[in-house]
Amino acid sequence: MFAPLPDKPDHDGLERAILDVWEREQTFARLRAKNADGPRFSFIDGPVTANKGLAVHTAWGRTLKDVFQRYKALRGCHQRYQNGFDCQGLWIEVGVERALGLNSKREIEEYGLAEFARKCRDVVVWSAQELTRGSIRLGQWMDWGNDYFTFSDTNIEYIWRFLRIVHDRGWLVMGHRSTEWCPRCGTSISAHELHGSYVDRVDPSLDVRFRLLERPGEAIVIWTTTPWTLPANVAAAVDPDAEYGRLESGDWVAVARSPHETFVERLPGSALVGWRYEGPFDALGPGAGVEHRVIPWTDVSMDDGTGIVHIAPGCGSEDFELSRALGLDVLTPVDEAGRFYPEYGWLHGLSTVEAADQIIGDLEERGLLVEARTHEHRYPECWRCHTPLIFRLADDWFITVDEIRQQLLDANATVEWTPAYMGKRMDDWLRNMGDWNISRRRYYGLPLPIYPCSCGHVNVIGSRAELEARALSGLEQLEELRRPWIDEVPIACERCGEEVRRIPEVGDVWLDAGIVPFSTLGWQNDTYVPGGYATGAARGLTNADLPDHATWEQWFPADWVSEMREQIRLWFYSQLFMSVALSGQAPFRRVLGYEKMLDEHGKEMHGSWGNMIDASDAFTRMGADVMRWQYCAQPPDRNLLFGFGPGQEIKRKLLTLWNSARFLVDYGNVESFTPLLRDLERGPEGDVQPLDRWLVARTQTLVQEATGGYERWLTVDVVRAFEAFVDDVSNWYIRRSRRRFWEGDAIALRTLWYALVQGLRVISPVMPFLSEHLWRTLVSGACADAPASIFLAGWPEPVDPDAALLAEVAELRRVVALGHQARQSSGRKVRQPLRRIVVEGAPLAAAHADEIRDELRVKAVEFGAVDATELRVKPHLPALGPRLGRELGAVRAALQAGDFEELGGGRFRAAGHELGPDEVLVERSGKEGWAVAAEDGVTVALEIVLDEELEREGRVYDLIHQVNSMRKDAGLELTDRIELTLPATDADLLEHAEWIRAETLAVAVEADGGTVAIAKA
Repeated sequence: MFAPLPDKPDHDGLERAILDVWEREQTFARLRAKNADGPRFSFIDGPVTANKGLAVHTAWGRTLKDVFQRYKALRGCHQRYQNGFDCQGLWIEVGVERALGLNSKREIEEYGLAEFARKCRDVVVWSAQELTRGSIRLGQWMDWGNDYFTFSDTNIEYIWRFLRIVHDRGWLVMGHRSTEWCPRCGTSISAHELHGSYVDRVDPSLDVRFRLLERPGEAIVIWTTTPWTLPANVAAAVDPDAEYGRLESGDWVAVARSPHETFVERLPGSALVGWRYEGPFDALGPGAGVEHRVIPWTDVSMDDGTGIVHIAPGCGSEDFELSRALGLDVLTPVDEAGRFYPEYGWLHGLSTVEAADQIIGDLEERGLLVEARTHEHRYPECWRCHTPLIFRLADDWFITVDEIRQQLLDANATVEWTPAYMGKRMDDWLRNMGDWNISRRRYYGLPLPIYPCSCGHVNVIGSRAELEARALSGLEQLEELRRPWIDEVPIACERCGEEVRRIPEVGDVWLDAGIVPFSTLGWQNDTYVPGGYATGAARGLTNADLPDHATWEQWFPADWVSEMREQIRLWFYSQLFMSVALSGQAPFRRVLGYEKMLDEHGKEMHGSWGNMIDASDAFTRMGADVMRWQYCAQPPDRNLLFGFGPGQEIKRKLLTLWNSARFLVDYGNVESFTPLLRDLERGPEGDVQPLDRWLVARTQTLVQEATGGYERWLTVDVVRAFEAFVDDVSNWYIRRSRRRFWEGDAIALRTLWYALVQGLRVISPVMPFLSEHLWRTLVSGACADAPASIFLAGWPEPVDPDAALLAEVAELRRVVALGHQARQSSGRKVRQPLRRIVVEGAPLAAAHADEIRDELRVKAVEFGAVDATELRVKPHLPALGPRLGRELGAVRAALQAGDFEELGGGRFRAAGHELGPDEVLVERSGKEGWAVAAEDGVTVALEIVLDEELEREGRVYDLIHQVNSMRKDAGLELTDRIELTLPATDADLLEHAEWIRAETLAVAVEADGGTVAIAKA
C-alpha cells in the first residue's frame, strides 16, 4: 500500500520535511560514504561574496552546481563538495562604511583600521551563515563546515607565493599610467572589472575655443563631455589627412563635421600641426607652464564632435599613451577622492561633478564656450558603489602579460566551453587584455607583500615563514596577515639590509579567488595538515584541511566549473592566469557559463524598482524545486526571466506529474498493489500489452535523453525531455489505459510504476525535494528492500529502447493528432462517435487500428488512398516566377484547371515542368460530408455525417462525462456505487443502460426525473 497523496503538493512544507529527513537520516553523509571508492569528479566552487544573504540570482548558479554534483553522485562519483566564500575587497568595505556612516578613506583611518577590519570580518561571518542557511534551503549539498574562506592566512600565503614567482620572472612591475579610478573608493579599477559596468549616462557636451597664439582672432574648437578635464589640457589633436576649415567667426573645425557651413579658408590637418594656442585654464597655474600645441593623431574620429580632440594625458588612457609617444606634458588635476588640488585655485576642493557647472560658466564669461548641450552615452561606473569613474594618473602595480599571453591562449584551447561562444570570448579577452593591475588603495584586502627599498631593490615576500625570518619587529602583534597588523612588520632588505616597509596597497580581489585551485588542494605542500586552512581570519569559521601535494595531483585540474558569463574576465580569467603561471595548464577541463537574470518582464532587478525577489520569499511562495526548475529550464545562452508568474506555470506543469503519481497511488491502493523493485531493471515481465511495451521503451528513451543532457551540461535538455515524457505518460498511457486501471490490471500498474519511478530518478538532480518525496511514497515506503533515498539508488542503467515500436506509436499519434485536427475543423466534438476514418501515408500505424478507433471514436478505420479530398495547387510566384519566366503562365493555367500530376514528396508536374515543394502552395479540403487534415505526407479523412444511432451514442458519452463529474464534485470514492436518475426525455438512452452502469458504477438507472441526479447506493 502507498501513503495517500493530497490533491496538490505544498512545496514549502514538503521541502522542509525532506530537509529534516535528510538531516535525521544523514543521507548526504551516507551518499559520500557510498561513493568514497568511486571515480573522482573534481569541481571547484567559485566563491560567493560574503556580504549578504542568498539572492535569487546567486541561487541560479548554486542550483546548477548542485544539479551536476547530484548527477555525478548518482553515477557513483567521489567528490569533495567544498563550498567557498569570497571575504575581502570593496564589496565588504563599502557595506561596512555605509553601516558605520563613514564617507571617505580619511574617515575610515580616523575610525581605526583594526576595528574596521573586525567589522568587515563580522559581516563575512554573518553573511556566511545566511548564505549557508539559504543554500541548504535551496537543496544544495556541500561539505558545510569545511568551507574555504579567501581571507584565511593560508590563501593569502599562496597568493604571496604566486606573486614571488611572477616577480622572479620579471613580470611584476610598477606602472605610472592613467587608469580608471573610483573617486568614492579612492582606488584604481582593473580593466577586467569594467565588464558589465557601463551604464547609460547624460553628461554635458561642450564645444570650446582654444585661441591660437600666432593667428590673432582665430581659434581651434574642441569637443568634450568631461569639462573637469579641461584644466589638465596640454594639446589638441587633428587627423593629418582630414580637411579643416575656418569659419567667418575665425573658428577652425573639421569640414566633415560641418558640411553645410561656409568656410573662408581650408587646410589639411597636417598644416595645423604645430600651431600653438592658449590653454583654457592657464590662469589657474599648472597649465601656464605647458606649451599647448596642435598634434597629429590618425585615430581622431569624425563621427562626433568637431574633429579636433582635446588631449589631457592625466585624465585618459589613450591621451596618456599619446603623451608617451609624443613627449607631452602630463597634468593630474584631482586627488584620490576626485577633488581638485590646491594649485587649481578656485577649483580647489571641488569634485569632478561639482566643478562642471563652474567650468562651463567660466568658459562662457570669457567667450570660450561655443555651444553647451547634453550628450547621452555609455559610461563606466564602479562595480561596487556605482560611482561614475574618472581617469587619473597613478602609480599601480601590474603583472605584465605579454610573455604569458600565448600560453593562456594555448591553455584555453584545451577547455570545453558551454556555450561554445563563451570560449571564443575568453580568446578575445586574452588576445586584447592589457597588463593586470593588481593593486588597490584600500584596507580590507590581500596585503601585497611588496617591500621596495631606497636602494632600488624590490623585496617580495613569498610566505609567512619568510616574513618571520626577515622581520625586524612587530611579529608579536600580527593577529593575521592583514592591515593594519601586517603594516607594523618591517623587514630587512635582502640586498642592502636596511629596514623596509610594505607598500600600503592591497590586492585585486580576483587574486583571492584565482588561487583557490592551489590553496584548497595543497599545491606543493609537503604534509597534510588537518584544519590547516582555518588560519588567520578564517580561524573558528571552518574546519577545512590543508591537503598535501599528492591530493592536488589527484584533484587538479577541475573536471568542471560554472559561473555567469561576466566571470570570463574575472574568476575564470584569474584562475586561468594563475594556473598557467604556476602549473603551465588550465585549471579546469570544462566550463558551463550562463547569461544574466532579469525579472519576468525583462527588466533588471533593483530594490528601488520593487521587482527584486528575496530568496526566502521565493522559497515560501513557490518552493525551491520550482525555483530550480526555472533555472534549469533556461538555455544558458539566453537571459533568464525569473519571477512568480513563470513559477506558477511551472507548478501547473509539475501538477501533471503529481496527478499521475496520485492516480497510481489511488488505483494501486484499491487493488492492494505492491510494486516489485526488480521491475526497475527493464520493466515488468508477463502479459504486457503493446501500450505497456511502448511506455517501457519511452521511459528508456527518457533515460538516454536525460543522460545525454547531463553529459552535455545542458539542464534545459533534461527538463525538455522530462516535460515531454510526463505529457506522454499522462495524456497517452494513462488516458489510453484507464479501463485497465479501472479493472485492476496489475501489468498496467507495474508499467506505470516503473515509468514514474525511472522518471523521478533522472529528474531528481533538478528537482530533489519532490523526487525524494515521491520516491519515499512509491518505492521505499512500499518496497522493503528499496534504498531509503532516491539519491542512494544510483543512476538507472541506460538501455536501448525498441526503436521500431516507438516509430509505430509516433506515427499512430501523428494520425490521431490529424484526426483531432479534422474533428475540430468540422465542429465534431470528441465525444461524438463517427462512422469511419480513412488514413493515407501512415503504414506503421496500421497495426494500431484499434487504438485509432478508440482515440478518435470512429466505428471503422481504413488504410488506403484518400479520395474524399479536393486538391488545389497554386504556383508560389516568388519562387517559381524567376525560374520559369514566360512559361509561368502556362503552368499557372494547368494548375488552375487541375491538369497536373502528383509525384509524391510534395512535388508536382504541370505543363511539362516539375515543380518542387517550395515552388507550389497546396490546399486540401474535404468533399461534402468529410473533414480532412494532412501534414508531412500523412492524410486523414473523417466521415462526419451523423445518423440517429451515432447521435444517440454521442448523448450517452455526454451523459457519462456529466455523471462522473458529479461523482467527483460529490466527493465519492473510486469504488462507491450510485443510483442514477435521468430526465424522462432521455428515456431512449436506456437502450445503453448496461454501458451507462459500467462506466458510472451505477447499480440502477431510471429515466423518470426532471434532471440528471445521483445518490450514493
